[in-house]
Amino acid sequence: MSKLSVVIPCYNEEKNIPLILERFKSVCTRPDVELLLLDNGSTDNSAQVIAELLPHYPFAKTTRVPVNKGYGYGIVQGLRALTSDYIGWTHADMQTDPHDIIKALDILEFNSDPLNMYVKGQRRGRPLVDNVFTCGMSIFESAYLGGALWDINAQPNIFHRSFLEQWTNPPDDFSLDLYALYLAQKRNLRIHRFDVEFTERLHGTSKWNTSLGAKWKFIKRTLEFSVKLKRALKEQ
Repeated sequence: MSKLSVVIPCYNEEKNIPLILERFKSVCTRPDVELLLLDNGSTDNSAQVIAELLPHYPFAKTTRVPVNKGYGYGIVQGLRALTSDYIGWTHADMQTDPHDIIKALDILEFNSDPLNMYVKGQRRGRPLVDNVFTCGMSIFESAYLGGALWDINAQPNIFHRSFLEQWTNPPDDFSLDLYALYLAQKRNLRIHRFDVEFTERLHGTSKWNTSLGAKWKFIKRTLEFSVKLKRALKEQ
């Protein structure tokens, strides 16, 4: 049984998949670390590329969501399919180093109470405009929901699988990162942040960060979800 399993949600990532597998090949040298490539309803050749390449990478496996219902929905389906002690996710765009998942596992293994920890990256080296956007969102979420909700969409996210059992009605969209981090705080998990370098995406384009208009839509959806999240967790 693997000790750590990490979901990589792939939606139309046919050009990135070979890179993902090659870069994780140097990371997954431990037999107890595995990768789950989640084909999140891709409409390109992602499924074919995964099927052709996976036999050459024994540390990796795959599952598929037939119809894309959102970033969050896909990740949750992947997480629920895992059986490792520690689980989590990171992005397929390879803008953060795959070695970061090993750093996260090291943090858990050298802690006296890893079952009650949530380990999450904190991005460095981002463009100024993106930093300003993230800072504004972080200030709002921290003030509205309470707690230190900084750089919410940073990767990776790693935690003990028992935390997943506490999730009720997680969001289907990009609000999943906010949901998980906020819930970890509400459940009094120890939040450990560590620096991760953030680089340019090599292939494809972002699924949401494409323009100022897209940023505004993201902000609007996040604000609406924040209101629902605060209300829902108060009722629990």
